[in-house]
Amino acid sequence: MSNKTITLINNSDGRKTELPLYKGTIGPEVMDIGKLYSEMGIFTFDPGFLATGSCRSSITYIDGDKGKLWYRGYPIEQLAEHAKFLEVAYLLLYGELPSVDELAKFEHIITHHSMLNETLKNFFDGFHYNAHPMAVMVGVVGSLSAFYHDSLDVNNPRHREISAHRMIAKMPTIAAASYKHNIGEPLVYPRNDLDYCANFLHMMFATPCEEYIPDPVATKAVNLLFILHADHEQNASTSTVRLAGSSHANPFACLASGIASLWGPSHGGANEAVLDMLNKIGDAANVDKFILKAKDPNDPFRLMGFGHRVYKNHDPRATIIRKVCHELLDSMTDSDNPTFELALKLEEVALSDEYFVERKLYPNVDFYSGIIYRALNIPRSMFTVMFAIARTVGWMAHWMEMMDDPDQRIGRPRQIYTGHDLRDYVPMDKR
Repeated sequence: MSNKTITLINNSDGRKTELPLYKGTIGPEVMDIGKLYSEMGIFTFDPGFLATGSCRSSITYIDGDKGKLWYRGYPIEQLAEHAKFLEVAYLLLYGELPSVDELAKFEHIITHHSMLNETLKNFFDGFHYNAHPMAVMVGVVGSLSAFYHDSLDVNNPRHREISAHRMIAKMPTIAAASYKHNIGEPLVYPRNDLDYCANFLHMMFATPCEEYIPDPVATKAVNLLFILHADHEQNASTSTVRLAGSSHANPFACLASGIASLWGPSHGGANEAVLDMLNKIGDAANVDKFILKAKDPNDPFRLMGFGHRVYKNHDPRATIIRKVCHELLDSMTDSDNPTFELALKLEEVALSDEYFVERKLYPNVDFYSGIIYRALNIPRSMFTVMFAIARTVGWMAHWMEMMDDPDQRIGRPRQIYTGHDLRDYVPMDKR
């Protein structure tokens, strides 16, 4: 915190106020505008909340100019290299890396809460056979409060913890069940002898007809992707979960709102857009032509998966995932696969083209994650679902942090009203 202030004077009526400046552990100073309306009679206007801090948080720190991403102070590069996903999940929820015993206990809890209530399977049958898995996720997650209403007192810290454990445990099961429903195969139960990521792949690809043994390379890739997507500060879906939670809605409803927000193509659906772009380009021989189209300000074509709203230098997650992407393609795909050949050609040209280098339009995490999911035979409709599984940890960490904040209050943004001034009702026969 800081004892510095900024003095504001309203030129229209001469009113003056002192607004305090706060300083977090790291990052820019923040001006507290909480009394701006009561003392000055004005609001701030910040579309998209690009310059507004909506909360205090100790979970994730991003420095977009320097390409930094930290979870609870730990650089994402170190966690990606050394940690398991559930180890990172524990860190995000509780603030510290677990001991051996703490991690074992946490893994046991998550593993043994992964099954769904058997009657919940009937809920899946209510969706059309080809419903988008994200649509199913929104509905099923929102319905969980009807099945697990024994621990829904959001004012009880223990109930909040149980809800977090349940969501992290059940989200892969719900996701895999959504996929199975989509393709008309029977749901596969979770297995307690598999770790978190291998268990998910088993539920995705096993059938009653034959055993499925998760590939260690595939499991490693999923573990990495889940770590990289576990949290990303106050993004659209996390902010949605916080806003819904600020009304003290139950956690399953809050998570359903976050899933709905994540579904948007500008957020979690960005890696689907990458594959759409690759399909449009069609062949590696067409890359140069489409690079020129991307540079043309009068051409609507855009290179998807390049640049980032927050990272103005490089996306640190992309640097990590690029190496794994290339390793995975070398070990799991044919060298003549046209989609992967096209993606690698596009990456090569964009990384060396002066136009993209000057503008720092480097490939981001969405560019590589879509390619990896494609290599793992995960269908495009499941890409955002994979994102939701990983981000559930961050959503629950932020929800728990918010509910424990003594300054927390219901979210209520203001607006600039641009409608009609006062006018009188006109009877129907006189309009």
